[in-house]
Amino acid sequence: MDQLTLLGIAIALAMDAFAVALSTGMVLPKLTGRHLFRFAFHFGLFQALMPLLGWLAGHNLRAVIEAYDHWIAFTLLAVIGARMCYGALNKEEDSADIKDPTRGWSLIILSIATSIDALAIGLTLAMLGGPIVLPALIIGVVCSSLTLAGMYLGRKVSEGWGSRVEFLGGIILLLIGCKILLEHTLLSGS
Repeated sequence: MDQLTLLGIAIALAMDAFAVALSTGMVLPKLTGRHLFRFAFHFGLFQALMPLLGWLAGHNLRAVIEAYDHWIAFTLLAVIGARMCYGALNKEEDSADIKDPTRGWSLIILSIATSIDALAIGLTLAMLGGPIVLPALIIGVVCSSLTLAGMYLGRKVSEGWGSRVEFLGGIILLLIGCKILLEHTLLSGS
């Protein structure tokens, strides 16, 4: 696989992470270096680890993973998105206690949900007999970079929107989950 193709794959895989980072940047009351580091590090790490796991699994688990990956991603994103919407609707407008999605289980769940598709890349590389270390590193670095860009852009977009932004962020996560589900069910018929 040539480097340009690999870069295109890495960008495509990072689009869900970018969208989640965009919505996260919108809901955080203040964007700090810790938020940026945690999100970019975890998203990049999971995005790099998933192809490694897929490559190690080889073709034995491909059918099983492909049959359910979209349902897992949809469920994880829908739960987080619904929680954000619920939280936005059940508090006062000027409440500053928005749950930080860059910490704890929310961070882990979002990291997994946005990187599950990368398993298929690892499986594909294993079947093609291709190397995995460099592709995994490129995928991780691109994802981290786009995550940072998404958080900065989300912060800029949200200035002055108040708590409506948390609801919008939840809707975005729900839409990403639906997009993943629809793409996989329409393309594969499962």
